[in-house]
Amino acid sequence: MNQLKNVDDLETIEVELLLEAVSRQYGYDFRDYAGASIKRRIKKTVEDEKLGSISALQDKVLHDPGGLNRLLKDLSIPVTSLFRDPGFYLALRKKVVPVLRTYPFIRIWIAGCATGEEVYSLAILLLEEGLYEKSRIYATDINEAVLKKAKAAIYPLKSMKEYTKNYQQAGGKKSFSEYYTASHDSAILRPSLRKNVIFSYHNLVTDGSFNEFNLILCRNVMIYFNKKLQDKVHTLFYKSLPMFGLFAVGSKENLTFTSCEDCYEPMDKNEKIYRRIK
Repeated sequence: MNQLKNVDDLETIEVELLLEAVSRQYGYDFRDYAGASIKRRIKKTVEDEKLGSISALQDKVLHDPGGLNRLLKDLSIPVTSLFRDPGFYLALRKKVVPVLRTYPFIRIWIAGCATGEEVYSLAILLLEEGLYEKSRIYATDINEAVLKKAKAAIYPLKSMKEYTKNYQQAGGKKSFSEYYTASHDSAILRPSLRKNVIFSYHNLVTDGSFNEFNLILCRNVMIYFNKKLQDKVHTLFYKSLPMFGLFAVGSKENLTFTSCEDCYEPMDKNEKIYRRIK
């Protein structure tokens, strides 16, 4: 029992040293991510790299940029799909779109955009609601590799059946096949969906606000942060919203007990969509 405890304590020390090294050397700060989740992901990288310890991974990451990129990929695993959680997009159509119509120009920030499925889902929705031409979507992520995939807008053709079902349940108004071209085993989204999207690197942990937005989406990202980091990021989003600006978080997240809880009122409690009121 004591031996197991000693191993666990040693791994915790190794994780802390690795995250400190990554932060100081490269500026990627994962030190306030949820402990159990981050350790599990690091150990996966150790296995994938066929290394004997977390300390060996630290050595590799500090001396091999390729090792760093593979670690970053594991630490920011993108789990997403087109029109994932259709009820959320249906709520956007019914409750958020009428508000967005009142603005002469719409600025939207999708934080933690991963491989871009959420971005293009929103672009399609805005297009169908006649709002895309006056919208600008800023899609950001910490992972340069997934940003590259997001810009390419190429997804597995085998996933289109699932995505079509999601789209229909989300209130889609056309045939979903109109939005992509099939090529071998890939589906290439229409280039026009990227026209008003700006993909960019942004680190929620270390970077500040860069604009004022009418709508911010940060869904299923902060579940990996500890309480201290969650409050920091919530403050960042709060400062990036004007009065009555709209903010959406993921299905497993909420604003209860956060530093900005009293600054919002719910627009849709089930789909976690809020409006800034203070």
